[in-house]
Amino acid sequence: MKILALDTATEACSVVLGIGERSIGRYLELERGHAEKLLPMVEELLAEGGISLSELDAIAFGRGPGGFTGVRLAASVAQGLAFGANLGVVPVSDLAAVAQRVVGLQPGVRRILVVNDARMREVYWARFTADGTVQPIGEEHVSPASGVSLPEPEGGNWVAAGRGLAVAPALAERCREAGAVLYADLLPRADEILALARPLVTRGQILPPDQALPVYVRDHVVTTAL
Repeated sequence: MKILALDTATEACSVVLGIGERSIGRYLELERGHAEKLLPMVEELLAEGGISLSELDAIAFGRGPGGFTGVRLAASVAQGLAFGANLGVVPVSDLAAVAQRVVGLQPGVRRILVVNDARMREVYWARFTADGTVQPIGEEHVSPASGVSLPEPEGGNWVAAGRGLAVAPALAERCREAGAVLYADLLPRADEILALARPLVTRGQILPPDQALPVYVRDHVVTTAL
């Protein structure tokens, strides 16, 4: 199985090429300039992996939520590459990608809250259950940090993760007081986009390129931008 995964929803700009169980990648943290870096990173990885774009089985991408420009960039690049090479796409939640990072850092965790910075004094957040891979509990949200609902820990430790905790110290403290282990420095990466996409590709859950659509959650920003 050969999958290219990419993500630009946050400060992190990352691309990973998965060939079977092996993966090679690139990761940068940038304030801006993701668009200039992304395609050269893709070209480098394909050359390093010794394969062409048309040999891939699918292209996975972080579909948001995240920064409006970054989410749109990942979706449009995935769509353009997929159209050009006659491939399908696999959209993956950026909140789920952070939760999947937690699984690797905290084996055995069963409940995860992910909080990403949404700017405008708000955070993107969602709750997940974990059993090797993560599954969402309810919907993805955007709200002030005071509106975040903590998950039920169901015995043992639970985890709160994401850089939204760093910009919302009162929420971080509320999580800590409720027994959470905190990972406040995590951003979504293409590595976890790839990990979450692999089982979907195996099951044939691949979408046509025109379904490479961003998910903003904060719909009124999209309306204003248009």
